[in-house]
Amino acid sequence: MAKSDPLASYNAKRDFAKTAEPAGTLAKGHGNRFIVQKHDATRLHWDFRLEMDGVLKSWAVTRGPSLNPDDKRLAVRTEDHPLDYGSFEGTIPEDQYGGGTVMLWDDGTWAPIKGKSKQDLAKGHLHFVLDGERMKGEWLLIRLKGKKGEKRENWLLRKIDDAEAGGSDTLVETALTSVKTGRTMQEIAEGKKAKTSAKAKSRTVKAPAFEEVQLATLVDEVPAGNQWLHEVKYDGYRALLSIGKGGTRVFTRSGLDWSEKFPGIVEAAGSLSGAALIDGEIVAFKDGRPDFSTLQTAISEGGDMTLFAFDLLSEDGEDLRTLPQVQRKERLEALLAGCDSRIHYADHVLGAGEKLFDAMCREGYEGIVSKRVDAPYRGKRTKNWLKVKCTKRQEFVIVGWSESSAKGRPFASLLLAVNDGDELRYAGRVGTGFDGDTLEALSAKLDRIARKTPPVEVPKAAAKGAHWVTPKLVAEIAFAEFTADDVVRHASFLGLREDKEADEVVTEKPQKARSGAADVGVAISHPDRVIFPDAGITKGELADYYASVAGILLPWAANRPVSLVRCPQGRAKQCFFQKHDAGSFGEAVHHVDITEKDGTTEPYLYIEDAKGLLTCVQMGTIEFHGWGSLVSDVEKPDRMVFDLDPDEGLDFGDVKKAAEDLKAHLAEIGLASFAMLSGGKGVHVVVPLTPEAEWPEVKSFAERFSRALAQAEPDRFTATMSKAKRKGRIFIDWLRNQRGSTAVLPYVARAREAAPVAAPVSWTELKDIDTAKRFTVKDADTLIERSNSRNLAGWGVADQSLPDV
Repeated sequence: MAKSDPLASYNAKRDFAKTAEPAGTLAKGHGNRFIVQKHDATRLHWDFRLEMDGVLKSWAVTRGPSLNPDDKRLAVRTEDHPLDYGSFEGTIPEDQYGGGTVMLWDDGTWAPIKGKSKQDLAKGHLHFVLDGERMKGEWLLIRLKGKKGEKRENWLLRKIDDAEAGGSDTLVETALTSVKTGRTMQEIAEGKKAKTSAKAKSRTVKAPAFEEVQLATLVDEVPAGNQWLHEVKYDGYRALLSIGKGGTRVFTRSGLDWSEKFPGIVEAAGSLSGAALIDGEIVAFKDGRPDFSTLQTAISEGGDMTLFAFDLLSEDGEDLRTLPQVQRKERLEALLAGCDSRIHYADHVLGAGEKLFDAMCREGYEGIVSKRVDAPYRGKRTKNWLKVKCTKRQEFVIVGWSESSAKGRPFASLLLAVNDGDELRYAGRVGTGFDGDTLEALSAKLDRIARKTPPVEVPKAAAKGAHWVTPKLVAEIAFAEFTADDVVRHASFLGLREDKEADEVVTEKPQKARSGAADVGVAISHPDRVIFPDAGITKGELADYYASVAGILLPWAANRPVSLVRCPQGRAKQCFFQKHDAGSFGEAVHHVDITEKDGTTEPYLYIEDAKGLLTCVQMGTIEFHGWGSLVSDVEKPDRMVFDLDPDEGLDFGDVKKAAEDLKAHLAEIGLASFAMLSGGKGVHVVVPLTPEAEWPEVKSFAERFSRALAQAEPDRFTATMSKAKRKGRIFIDWLRNQRGSTAVLPYVARAREAAPVAAPVSWTELKDIDTAKRFTVKDADTLIERSNSRNLAGWGVADQSLPDV
């Protein structure tokens, strides 16, 4: 019996004299490519395709793939497609099957998870891993039980909860251009030529030189309060990644160039554009967790490694070390968006450090690192970075070894020491944690540095039968505790530390963690003065709110010219704007000199940290409004804001619908946008920008975009400020996007009834919110918890420029 043609249905549905789609030919071989094509046909959907048996098995995902494991996206099985379809991007004629625009939205490889196979597809359950430019990590396809009369198979596509999981909106709402040509759907439909992607742009700034790294202080407990952010402590090698003109280099913590040891990381850095100096930890995984011994094997044998990037010291020639910690991480997240998966952004949580610590210890991780949200980067050990370990472990210097009675074992244990002042001090021995290969490799290294006399004073019992070595090798050791004699108990060898010098090794004694509720260092006078009479909220409570949310507010407010709404006697009494520094705020509040239109220079206010924020509150500030640019280059905006201001008679539902429509129109021209409740009547649609264009260009775009919408739907929108023309309409306030104008910043309190705050929300969440005043200053804990959630992961971050329209 002749074998059926899996592409017969595909070919029968198309007239290849009319469509540019490739004719269906069965391919040979067993590849593992996957692609996703965004397809604007009868209705917009995403075609998910896996290479199997010489064809692309295909599903139409109606709402697009979601990174949220709680979302189960309907995926309708469609006909198999030829492998050549993986390079198709263009327009299918309207009179043809699937007529509409097709974008190559993702491209990469796939594989069944360990223990599974592609044959599971026939059973209706496929568990697999993707490594694409956008979709990564573990996923599931599950076939639903068919109903009578259904002609097609309905499946569900779901993300597995792993390191690549994220928010519902993250992919569909922000990934708007082709991974093949860089074009938007509109540009593809118009037949415009392919763009040069950011990855292909030449690096014109020289790759940065090595800088001294910041080190963490060991403490005995997790610092409390919202002045701290907390990251996983990765079990690997500290590294600085330098990219830019002249090539990529990987430095150790001491400045050694180890690029040759990490070729995969160097290769992965090719997916990044521009010049930067990135701080992080290189790890290798064993059973899903970073493992130091596995990393050493990976280095020697060329295995897989990943860089978890957690800080950004410089970007395109700009020194970022003086910026607050959270602002550096925001810049880092934007830089790493869409990069090779071997370089991974290190997520963090704000507050809730104990929960993260307990979870990491349960899962077998080393511990966590806690960092002050507003601290600059210092190239030394400080108490702005703290480390808390699940088990005791540190480095020791190897000073000798003892003989083994076991056949074939070159030594029984290693003798250890630490630096104590100017001398080495004996610290015990380690006899476990070695496998056969490690024993053999270590023995060879020890033979090369053998010496006759002990380099350290050792107790007689420990010295009996010992062989001595020059104290050059540094070992990472896990242990239960130090005994009363200051030697390790129940020690286990983890690996050699080739990135650390022997003279750096000292005993790490945990110190007491500072309380993070701590003191920002600003005394609030008259804390009991009621400044929101309707809500009974005092000046002290407002200060507490700002101290709590500093970690989520500073990424948007720090190092940006600001105008303050000051209400010294409360929100209802003689409030006024202040944008210039009159010298009354003290050293915690700064100013940047900006030239006005008339040629004069004025000192505009800005803050750098929580202390500056609280100093403004002490001076009667309730609201903070920011420029659309940073003090480092006030002439180049890094965001646009469209403030949707409804007429009094309109419902909030009208505003939400308007915001959704603006998002859709911006997406058509390749701009990702984000929603923020204003804390007043409306919604702000925020559009991040790479700071390249200057104010006149940004203002022109914002005005033309707004007026085009108002002209297209004059019954709904107006782009004119006039109250008379706003009746029954929503004013698209584009005027925020001109030099010197400001917009209220995320998480800022408003001087209005009930003390509402401006709050970021995801597009999915916005659908179910019924007021722009949903959150108030009483909701600090809720806002912080939300900021740690998947829904708001990546909010306000996108690497994008103004389109050529």
